[in-house]
Amino acid sequence: MTQLLTPTFPDYELIDSGDFEKLERFGRYITRRPEPQAIWHKSLTEAEWQRMAHASFMRTSSSKSDERGEWQRKPSMPDRWVVEYSYKQMHLRMRLGLTSFKHVGIFPEQAANWNYIYDRIEDLRQDGSTPRVLNLFAYTGGATLAARAAGAEVTHVDSVKQVVTWSRENMEQSALEGVRWIVEDALKFVNREVRRGNIYDGIILDPPAYGRGANGEKWVLEENIGEMLECCAKLLNPDKGFLVLNLYSMGLSALLSRTALRQAFGSTGEEQSGELYFSDRHGKELPLGTFCRFSRR
Repeated sequence: MTQLLTPTFPDYELIDSGDFEKLERFGRYITRRPEPQAIWHKSLTEAEWQRMAHASFMRTSSSKSDERGEWQRKPSMPDRWVVEYSYKQMHLRMRLGLTSFKHVGIFPEQAANWNYIYDRIEDLRQDGSTPRVLNLFAYTGGATLAARAAGAEVTHVDSVKQVVTWSRENMEQSALEGVRWIVEDALKFVNREVRRGNIYDGIILDPPAYGRGANGEKWVLEENIGEMLECCAKLLNPDKGFLVLNLYSMGLSALLSRTALRQAFGSTGEEQSGELYFSDRHGKELPLGTFCRFSRR
């Protein structure tokens, strides 16, 4: 059954959305960013948006799909700041910053998956073992930190060295240690892991629509996701593994993810799929990506 999930995240709030933009609070600071899925109209006035936003991202192109641009900041807006997230015994601290591609360092809707990852690892540890988890396209490491906080041995893979450095900073902010950091093209890495015969108890996949590997390798989701899932099927523990797949590309549904996973993995066990979203203060529900996850027990 398709689910709609929205996490409880006190340090984040979607204040308003519409006209292809969103107004968000991250901790103490409010940002204004492009949002291609906010096809409705704003509830607040333009004057209210301008008054509330500490930083506004301005595109350098008129294209709604172009994420490049620059931030206009008020004097009170710092270059860096920290937000916190807690669940059970997990207490994460993540450093945020204003990037030239409109991102700030976390995708807060993913907290729903962080909780799931934490719970699955707690379950796996019941037999006294230390689960091995692989996080691919791992960005600044929210899922990595959730897995490590739950007691897993984590391998974090991302092709951008600066992003991996950011992830390490988040690990240290969260008083964690022991993550294995890999700066490499994710598809190249999993192919090598298959040849080595390695097995993981959990795999997290957060692929972009397009990307470049550490050595210029090209990633196109529709062209490469099949091979990626086939490799992951060989790497995942067949008896007690779990997998989380996120997709952000507009037009790619949870049904599509579920079908692709079932073909690659065969028996998936306990399965969940749907959309991640936040509601703004005015009740408008903004979809922020699809997820498909399963657990073999």
